[in-house]
Amino acid sequence: MLEHIARATTSVTRAMCFVTCQITRRTSPNLQPLHHSTMSAALPRPFYDRDPALVARDLLGMQLVVRDADGDVQRARIVETEAYLGPEDPACHAVVGRTKRTEHLHGPPGTAYVYRIYGMHWCLNAVTLPEGVGSAVLLRAVEPLGDLRPLERRRPAARRTRDLTNGPGKLCAAYGITGAHDGGSLLRGAVRIVKGTVVADNAVAVSPRIGISRAADWPLRFFVADNPFVSATPSRFAVTPFTP
Repeated sequence: MLEHIARATTSVTRAMCFVTCQITRRTSPNLQPLHHSTMSAALPRPFYDRDPALVARDLLGMQLVVRDADGDVQRARIVETEAYLGPEDPACHAVVGRTKRTEHLHGPPGTAYVYRIYGMHWCLNAVTLPEGVGSAVLLRAVEPLGDLRPLERRRPAARRTRDLTNGPGKLCAAYGITGAHDGGSLLRGAVRIVKGTVVADNAVAVSPRIGISRAADWPLRFFVADNPFVSATPSRFAVTPFTP
């Protein structure tokens, strides 16, 4: 992990002292290491109160659980994430400060930050680090678990099963995640992230983040290598194996 963060930018290392305090640790002092588990307990707040790059990697294999207005529950396995480091990251919304749009980005760790792009697509993020910092992890792609019919009804344009959820806007549409979920708790809200199965380090790949123009070369995108539900990687991107 140190290799990837060091390559991202030396200026962030200097400016974001609140990130580097945990950079050499896979877990915070108050968080037990993750284990293979099928339990449905929500990930605890200390999980999110860490460097967003560490959270982004560790979210791989965890499960997104969404309860809709009818009480029906759908699940998915998280297979792709991106870290946004905070106000010193030019690609992070926190660079504009605390506004009406970014209010929940600056909330407590474990808060859902949901925003709209291009005026039409919702994107789900998990807020990281202490309240007020403004860092988060974007959920870029998930692998559906269980009944696909509710997802297909919400995403009728998807031609293949993988197209249901292989992008941040797609997964939100498929699972009915909207701005109404912005500011909700990922620990106990209608949208939660629960324990899943840990992805081995040798099954994780890293690349620059997709669809941004600033800090576009920072290697802060993490994904399960060879998973068909991962969004397409631009051909110009360097993809490297994850190194802890």
